[in-house]
Amino acid sequence: LLHGGVEGMLAGLGSMFRWCPPVLEVAYPRQTQDRDLYLNGRGLTLVPSYFNWGEPVAFADPGLPPVLWYSLVHEPVARPLREEDPERSLVNLLGRARAVALRVAAGGATTGEIARAAGVSASAASRHATVLRDAGLITTARHGAAVLHTLTPAGASVLRAARSAAGEAAADGRVELS
Repeated sequence: LLHGGVEGMLAGLGSMFRWCPPVLEVAYPRQTQDRDLYLNGRGLTLVPSYFNWGEPVAFADPGLPPVLWYSLVHEPVARPLREEDPERSLVNLLGRARAVALRVAAGGATTGEIARAAGVSASAASRHATVLRDAGLITTARHGAAVLHTLTPAGASVLRAARSAAGEAAADGRVELS
């Protein structure tokens, strides 16, 4: 909000939101049909919640001001890669940070989300995303101040191949599970 104003803040809310002025689109993964909430001149209170780990929650009582509770971006729990992890072959090929960036982009991720997942700075995450984009593995779409990175068909194939190779190795007994 400080650096990008209201436009920048709305554009940077996270991967479940898309700011298309004057509409704020919110993804509800488990909802089967679209739902519209018209403010009709009323303001919208945005409430970031540490305890909401799922989809946003909208309180839309017509007699009360509308409220939208949404999940803060949670820091991923870092754990070392194990031999049986599908990303292990990608780490050997791309390096840990790029392998994580590619995996995270599978669900659509901002540069900040890639940085947090890989445990690197935003500028390093941006450089990794650039390398993956230049290689044709991800595509990047700008939404205001934020960018959303998603897999290309080639990137999805690379992930599938890595997971398939890990599964075949486990089935052949070449990987010891601890």
